[in-house]
Amino acid sequence: KVMSLCSCMTSILTYETYKSVVVRSWPLGIVYRLAQLIIISYFVGYVFLYEKAYQVADTNIESSVTTKVKGFGKLDNAVMDVADYIYPPQGEGAFSIITKIIETDNQFQGRCMITGECNTTAGYCEIEGWCPAEDDKVKIKPMPEFVNFTIYIKNSIRFPLFNVTRGNFNSTKDIKTCKYDKIEDPFCPIFQVDYILNETRQNVTMLAEKGGEIGIIIQWRCNLDHDVNFCVPKYSFSQLDAPFQNAKLSKGYNFRFAKYYKTEDGTDYRRLHKVFAIRFDVIVTGTARKFSLIPTVINVITAVTSVGMGTVLCDLILLHCSKRAQYYKEKKYEEVSEEQINESLTPKPGSQLSIRRGNSSCNDSGAVSISTNF
Repeated sequence: KVMSLCSCMTSILTYETYKSVVVRSWPLGIVYRLAQLIIISYFVGYVFLYEKAYQVADTNIESSVTTKVKGFGKLDNAVMDVADYIYPPQGEGAFSIITKIIETDNQFQGRCMITGECNTTAGYCEIEGWCPAEDDKVKIKPMPEFVNFTIYIKNSIRFPLFNVTRGNFNSTKDIKTCKYDKIEDPFCPIFQVDYILNETRQNVTMLAEKGGEIGIIIQWRCNLDHDVNFCVPKYSFSQLDAPFQNAKLSKGYNFRFAKYYKTEDGTDYRRLHKVFAIRFDVIVTGTARKFSLIPTVINVITAVTSVGMGTVLCDLILLHCSKRAQYYKEKKYEEVSEEQINESLTPKPGSQLSIRRGNSSCNDSGAVSISTNF
């Protein structure tokens, strides 16, 4: 037990210090410097320049969107204005432009067949509900003028971390005559429907017939270390229903709504509308960045520490992959007891040991130097 206790105390009360071994090997030196170069290039090029790790980011964007559509069209010999073809009418971030309407007039509560004809010899099941039933197989020509409509988008955003508020256009600028173009006028908030559909490579004829879903994406990428006037939006467009283009069911976009009336005797009846429309969703995303000392210090320390991975890699090669690995282990790891230190400092009888002060050189690092061939 005493020996076990002594062994335990000896293992605890020990001190480890690093021993410097200089390995004069070109292949290993190339691997070591190459590893350092890769690590430094990663932190400088990717972490600091691309990811901008020296900045703090705010992705909690607050956004408000209002929209207005303008234009006239003709559907089933009727002139259509904004009140007729926009749904819902409030001008929110999601709205629909109606391109085709199938109307079922004078529906009353009762019993009828799904053909709308009360003929018991037809072989169809009788239903109870609004009659006559809807027949959505009738041919209606879509409104072709919808491609000339314009969409006005007003978007205001705020980054709460930095208390920065921006709008998608300069309020002092006259925008009545501008139209958005990603090259000619990338900051105009007025978009022509035809331009958006061309950007998403849509089949306009099919879209007018079946409807569809289009995304208008507003991206805010702001570097607040620069002038805040450079914090401007970037627009892009996307076909949101692309995964369902080849689906057998639920192609396009349509919905129903009804307008209700009363006869002179108080009986309710309605006009049912099945509408095919292009739904536009305005999607706002954003990130603002600004210099901060804390992430800068953390990433600099991480970079400096990571450079040491080159030493770890070379040690693995030297001590485990080299033919002379055992020799290097003996040079790198050495165990010295207190008795050995005292013995080395005590002159033996007849020895020529002498201690002279001041003979150390500034070029003497105390490192063990060895040469190797892999």
